[in-house]
Amino acid sequence: MHTVWVRLNAVVFFGLTVLLCLSILAAISKIGHARRYQPDIRTLELNNMRSLKNHGGVDRALLSFDMDIDMAPAFHWNIKQLFVYVVATYATPTNPKNQIVLWDRIIESTDPPSKKILDEKNVFVKYGLVDQGAELRGTEVELSLMWDHMPLTGVLYMGEQKQGTASKFVLPEEYK
Repeated sequence: MHTVWVRLNAVVFFGLTVLLCLSILAAISKIGHARRYQPDIRTLELNNMRSLKNHGGVDRALLSFDMDIDMAPAFHWNIKQLFVYVVATYATPTNPKNQIVLWDRIIESTDPPSKKILDEKNVFVKYGLVDQGAELRGTEVELSLMWDHMPLTGVLYMGEQKQGTASKFVLPEEYK
């Protein structure tokens, strides 16, 4: 005869094994989803260059942009939320690749469909475009969209705008 504790132990660990198997199946179900279902990025471009100043030995650019993006295709049943952000990428003689987050937003799966469409004009950056030195003048900047998938179960993974589809602009030669 088995004691109550042995039987309880068997039931608890059987339940945990079932939960583990279901979690693994859930994680496997999303493999390849990010490659097949990309957000529809219709517009992501500079609207207005507000200022380019040198302050404290570093260049700082403040700008606004327009975006029209449908994030709904990036969601599936195992996604809890998406962390969406706009990145400015540029090169300077000191640093060959610089990436700076200018704007971000969290979109949850429970949000209504209208919140999953980012159709905004003249969006002012949350975080300024700041260089480590004074090398922003006359620099070409590329605006691109990136997002992090945060699943209910499984690993976190990133998505980004397809190469060659990001918008580019050149900062002014003089401070303004």
